[in-house]
Amino acid sequence: MDAYEVRGRLDVIEEEEAADEDAFVMVQDSPDVFCGDCGVLTVRGAAAHVSHALVTLAAGAQQMKDQLSKSRSKLSEKIIEMENFASNLEEIFITVEENFGRQEQNLEQHYNEVLQTLSQRNEARAAALDEQKNDKLERLYGQLLRCGQTLDASKELIESAQEVHRRRDKRAFLQAIMPIMKRVEQFAREEVDLKLGASLDFDVPTTDLSDVRQMMESINVLPAPSAPVMNPQIANSATETSLHVCWSLFSDDTVEFYELYWRLISDDCTMETPQEVCQLKVKETHCTVSDLLPNAQYELWVTATNTTGISPASERAVYMTVPSPPVIKARQCVSSLDAALIRWDSGNTNPVESYTLEFQEASADGESTATESIVAIPSCECLVQLQSWKRYIIHIRAVNIGGPSDRSPPLHISTTGTFFHLLEDTAHPSLSLSADGLTMFYLDEDLPISHMTFSDNTFNRCVAVLGDLVPIRGQYYWEMEVDESAEFRVGVAYEDTQRNSYLGGNNTSWCMRHILTPSRHKYEFLHNGWTPDIRITVQPLRIGVFLDYGRGILSFYNAALRQHLYTFSCQFLHYVHPCFALDNPGALTLCTGLTAPPYVAQP
Repeated sequence: MDAYEVRGRLDVIEEEEAADEDAFVMVQDSPDVFCGDCGVLTVRGAAAHVSHALVTLAAGAQQMKDQLSKSRSKLSEKIIEMENFASNLEEIFITVEENFGRQEQNLEQHYNEVLQTLSQRNEARAAALDEQKNDKLERLYGQLLRCGQTLDASKELIESAQEVHRRRDKRAFLQAIMPIMKRVEQFAREEVDLKLGASLDFDVPTTDLSDVRQMMESINVLPAPSAPVMNPQIANSATETSLHVCWSLFSDDTVEFYELYWRLISDDCTMETPQEVCQLKVKETHCTVSDLLPNAQYELWVTATNTTGISPASERAVYMTVPSPPVIKARQCVSSLDAALIRWDSGNTNPVESYTLEFQEASADGESTATESIVAIPSCECLVQLQSWKRYIIHIRAVNIGGPSDRSPPLHISTTGTFFHLLEDTAHPSLSLSADGLTMFYLDEDLPISHMTFSDNTFNRCVAVLGDLVPIRGQYYWEMEVDESAEFRVGVAYEDTQRNSYLGGNNTSWCMRHILTPSRHKYEFLHNGWTPDIRITVQPLRIGVFLDYGRGILSFYNAALRQHLYTFSCQFLHYVHPCFALDNPGALTLCTGLTAPPYVAQP
């Protein structure tokens, strides 16, 4: 059975879990409990299981499902290990084939070099002997020429003497004989060299074959190493600035040292020149490379060296350093009585695989409590379910193949009330927000339209801004402090409410409006441009807003007097956002993190 068939069996197990539940229901007619020690169904009070751990059928079924899930997880891990091992074996098989081919080629090259060297030595010796032969022949030929010349001169002298000897005139004979006699005497006195001018033996030149002998010994004793194999990156083997790199040598080759090479893999297409290649000489089959960039990919390869030579380079592997810690956006984090929405910035130039959110309860005595984690978060925000009336410390880690980053700086969250900030990216250009994101100012200055910068998310007609709530259909309460002379609108609106209309003037917003007239303070409770006829005698300068999704109500209060002002009844189809607007220059301060007072429960 191969790994893929085993995985198929696991999928079948998952599909049959529903059928297993029906099977447990069917046996409830007789057995009513499950023995955890024996792993069998039985009836309550059975003598064989009196001292055993008995649980209900539902609990037993859940217990066995949990055990099955754990076993399946372990089996899945083993399958992954087997697949990785099989993949590694395939790489080794290919490496052995490649190494054999290289060794065969190396052996043939060595023998060719030996033959070529011997041929060169033979040609040199033959050339030396040929040179000796030519020298001997030239000497003998010269000696032969000189002998011939001497013979010719002797023959000529003899013929001249014979001619003179045949003369009959005595006087003429005597006159001619004297020069002839002198020449004969002179010729007789000359010594003739009758020895050979060259030896008949040849001097055989000696040949130095020590280099050939060394080449032959290198073939038989120590081959050059085979190419090493880079190991895949191991989890948690990296830091922000370092990588622990491992490789293997699947042969009995002798290696004196390894040379590891690496370079940064850049996604910047504008870079024309490749990244600089760094190099490190090591003795072991592992080393740690430091002074690297965080959350960056590096290409690595290695060679092996001995006295014979250098191996071919290994296949190139890609390793990755762990990311830098994320940065929590405290101004964009919101919380309620039972949940919190945490947002953060990656803190890394390159993308990361996922994020991990860690949270723990902040105890009053300073003692550490258990840390819980939410893993494999794909984006830079996470909704966390929490307990009410607690304080929590939250950290974020970024995760990639190299491992998790260090913790981000902590964020302290409270679940004692509704906490949020004003969203600056929705604010009308005429509004200014305080550094803490809780106060909005509409200055007494008329900015020309040409000096205003609008976006699709900013209000462009109503001088307004939105807040943010946890996207859970629960209860929320917040308050605002307003100036006595400020004309304002406060309430809630859908996130996609029209930015070119006034709050309360459309069907996507509900708000309380204050209008300052020469005679009195006028209040309206607007939705879709309609308001009931309500008169408020005492001007509220601290306004409480209570939102209850479950009951479908939005209520307004004079928080200073604990006085109910008005309640909208509406089943909100979507999540709403707090909204705030100033119709004339002034200021409005948001008060969050408050516990809803008891009097808001009944409008």
